[in-house]
Amino acid sequence: MAKKLTSRTEDYSKWYNELVVNADLAEASGVRGCMVIKPYGYAIWEKMQAELDRKFKETGHENAYFPLFIPKSYFSKEASHVDGFAKECAVVTHYRLKNAEDGSGVVVDENAKLEEELIVRPTSETIIWDTYRKWVQSYRDLPILVNQWANVVRWEMRTRLFLRTAEFLWQEGHTAHATKMEAIAEAEQMLDVYADFAEDFMAVPVVKGVKSANERFAGALETYCIEALMQDGKALQAGTSHFLGQNFAKAFDVKFATKEGKQEHVWATSWGVSTRLMGALVMTHSDDNGLVLPPNLAPYQVVIVPIYRGEDQLEEISLKAKEIKKELQKAGVTVKFDGRDTHKPGWKFNEYELKGVPLRIAIGPRDLENGTVELARRDTLTKELMLMEGLATYVSNKLEEIQQNLFDKATKYRSENTHQVNTWDEFVDVIENKGGFVEAHWDGTSETEEEIKNRTKATIRCIPLNAKSEEGACILTGAPSKQRVLFAKAY
Repeated sequence: MAKKLTSRTEDYSKWYNELVVNADLAEASGVRGCMVIKPYGYAIWEKMQAELDRKFKETGHENAYFPLFIPKSYFSKEASHVDGFAKECAVVTHYRLKNAEDGSGVVVDENAKLEEELIVRPTSETIIWDTYRKWVQSYRDLPILVNQWANVVRWEMRTRLFLRTAEFLWQEGHTAHATKMEAIAEAEQMLDVYADFAEDFMAVPVVKGVKSANERFAGALETYCIEALMQDGKALQAGTSHFLGQNFAKAFDVKFATKEGKQEHVWATSWGVSTRLMGALVMTHSDDNGLVLPPNLAPYQVVIVPIYRGEDQLEEISLKAKEIKKELQKAGVTVKFDGRDTHKPGWKFNEYELKGVPLRIAIGPRDLENGTVELARRDTLTKELMLMEGLATYVSNKLEEIQQNLFDKATKYRSENTHQVNTWDEFVDVIENKGGFVEAHWDGTSETEEEIKNRTKATIRCIPLNAKSEEGACILTGAPSKQRVLFAKAY
């Protein structure tokens, strides 16, 4: 069994790194900055994928796939876009290896240089809009509502499992529309999809808003986002949806004939979430004992552990445990029965606590006599003795209760760690000594935003969509402000 975790109060970063590895979510790979997502971690990601994919298709989107490699010239067509990603791009320059003449191994064949370098996909706007030019001729071809599940590469120098890696998994939606309003409605709709997923499925409360110009996606006219607050008081951007205007359509000459026969450029959006959500999940709910998983995302929601002495007892308990497993599965609960005789029950209890399994059922010889089981909750670490009769209904209800409890707990934490300030001294005090979200007035200029970031490392996480108009003065310059924005230090 893995060693005890470093506590969150002692070293939050170390706690996170240890937990991700010890709970079998992921590990570092032989490639610098890249990770191996292990089966248990990937099972959680698959559940995220399945629910998001269902939501995408429910809103009329289809999946497609586009090339991993993008010609370098494509990035030159949209100036602000290439400027935003240039420093993170991995570049392919040759297409062949050969054996070294001295027998030391393989080397790049200098005669196999590509005529044009290829960029390993950091995001797919350019290759997709080059493709859309062939797909769009008239208004009848619109809208295009396409999503891609893929991997991308952004050459990060300082990496952390799930939160920031050189290669990561994500989905990226890319849509084309006949009108500006239709594209804006699409971007806003997908923001709502992400927010509903985060709150209803991940039990992570989020703030919906728009990014400031400094924080906006490269090439976008507007970036909508959802922001979550982690247990260490830092914010994490959990998803973004971009209104791209006609920038990419003009760059790649994607036009359509209107009903009136005029030629116009289409309007675009893009939107995405990534395996960074795994980091958000870990840091929102987990504790010093290990993972705490919301039932909706747990690879198995219930684990059944037999308590026995000798093979005869194990066989008898196993028969009853498998009956309970079938009953639970009929009720739609995902269940694992751990009948391994290579590990003691206490070891298994610790393992499933570390892995965040929402409910644990223990069955011993006395339970068989009394028709009972011991039911342990991961979120509250409480135990209760339950009758086997009616257990499936009770467990189903208990899982719903756990899901809601995790959301309520995270919401309470966010509320208690959201601070409203009116002066620079108050702002600095909260950012440096308390953390969390800070609601403050800002004069709306990029210069002030950059100065606040340079002085405190806090950034404008978003301009909340539900923010009320409120006359005030910028915390730094004293210039007039009409509403508060949300600041925080962030991942």
